[in-house]
Amino acid sequence: MTDTAFPWLANYDPKVPAHVAYREEPLTGILDRAVERTPERTAVTFQNWSIRYDALREKAGRFAAGLRRMGVVPGDRVAIMLPNLPQTIIAYWGTLYAGATVVFVNPLYMETELTHILEDSGARVLLTLDLLWNKHRALLEASGLERMIITRVSDGLAFPLNWLYRLRAWKEGKYPKLVLDGKRTLSWNAAFASQTLFHTDFDPATHLALLQYTGGTTGLSKGVMLTHRNISTNVQQARAILHDIGSHPEVFLGLLPFFHIYGLMVNVNFATDCGAAIVPLPRFEPLETLKAIQRFRPTVFPGTPSVYMALLQQKALPRYDLKSVQYCVSGSAPLPLELMRRFAEVTESDIVEGYGLTEASPFTHVNPLRGKRKQGSIGLPCPDTLARIVSLEDGETDLTPGEPGELLIRGPQVMQGYWNRPQDSASTLKGGWLRTGDVAVMDEEGYFFIVDRMKDMIISGGFNIYPREIEEVLHTHPKIADVAAVGVPHRTRGEVIKVYVVAKAGESLTKEDVIAFCREKLAGFKTPKFVELRDQLPKTMVGKVLKRVLREEHKAAPAP
Repeated sequence: MTDTAFPWLANYDPKVPAHVAYREEPLTGILDRAVERTPERTAVTFQNWSIRYDALREKAGRFAAGLRRMGVVPGDRVAIMLPNLPQTIIAYWGTLYAGATVVFVNPLYMETELTHILEDSGARVLLTLDLLWNKHRALLEASGLERMIITRVSDGLAFPLNWLYRLRAWKEGKYPKLVLDGKRTLSWNAAFASQTLFHTDFDPATHLALLQYTGGTTGLSKGVMLTHRNISTNVQQARAILHDIGSHPEVFLGLLPFFHIYGLMVNVNFATDCGAAIVPLPRFEPLETLKAIQRFRPTVFPGTPSVYMALLQQKALPRYDLKSVQYCVSGSAPLPLELMRRFAEVTESDIVEGYGLTEASPFTHVNPLRGKRKQGSIGLPCPDTLARIVSLEDGETDLTPGEPGELLIRGPQVMQGYWNRPQDSASTLKGGWLRTGDVAVMDEEGYFFIVDRMKDMIISGGFNIYPREIEEVLHTHPKIADVAAVGVPHRTRGEVIKVYVVAKAGESLTKEDVIAFCREKLAGFKTPKFVELRDQLPKTMVGKVLKRVLREEHKAAPAP
């Protein structure tokens, strides 16, 4: 590399190298080194429960041994459908120690989405929560799963909170009775029957660590194949460019969902590599988040613009001390400058904005920690990451600085392809370059800016939502002739879903009918917030819906 060919290198912080001397090791090496450096340091704190790094590795090793006793061999897939709990972290590392591939499943998914991921991945084992087990029991029992491990929130609590939780949950009808046979269905504790630890050796360059499902224009989520090397190198890239984080004992606020690649990367992999304490929060409730910050004193707060915005809107905000937060790492959506300024004032922290995607493990760009930052920029490519802007017309011609085109990425963190989807893999990975589908520009100094989304993805409250999936569900409604789903601006969630619906001739349809139908078929965060009934949709001459026109019309209309 040269500064002339890659102008971003000249804008790296002095401590950031152009190249990283990568450790060639399984992803579990991150946890192993944390244990070697600081075995007695707290690894996870959840309410009144905590675990040290040496005990976390022992627990993960025993979970790995439990999986092997269940017949899991290297390369098998193990699904984890949990919110942010200590059990999620233990099972994640344990699955990797067993040489199996982790398949995270969003706990909010409905039956159709859950069935697709379990069938497509071929997962042999599922770890889930008692409430989710009770909800999906018939489906899971009829699935091809060989083993199911059921845990409760109380399994991650210490006395007396574990007993108080059980009592309250029982009174509220949220403590289902579990009838487990000890063979196909097991309790959380039964997974640790072995007193021995287990880990296996494999080639980190080819062995899959994660099969992370992400949506697509087809409406069906695709499994992104990420090897141990992909993820491990991305962690090392992040440590290089965010060089000050981890130089002192850190506490990470684990608010971002671990089942999402962004939350997993920052709050589990990166935090563990820093030897930090992780504070899992199972769900985002603004007031409870403020209380957690004041109680646990996190130094690193990874989040999304909608999260930071929601906290700033709390009337109780002045009563809470957020000064422990030294770094905020923001991603998943553009961070408005005013929001950055206001949150930095409240926390007195550095807010670092970055960019990534599941197919890149996920980080590709991050703003300098100490150097120049530019309004609206996603920052500079990570070390050893190449980035190009190519013509939207031919997808190949390199454009000059300032010209908008498709952003292409190349680097050691880029995926191996999509699980069982060679055609999709070939169209997304061309000549070693990852086609992001995002329109961006690069300026003369190597700073990148996202201009638009080629795939019309909606980002609401930190979740990636694909309009095609919503449209295909609504197309199954017997009274709907045509439909279009778009993202429209929202003051706290970034965007929310609005659907434009055309009823079939002679049919009567209400907005309530549409929303109720979606609630039966889709997860809550994919259910439309607004519905507009129309006689027809604006389209091109070849019949493509003009979603840009719909967004502009919504923006010009009076606020609902």
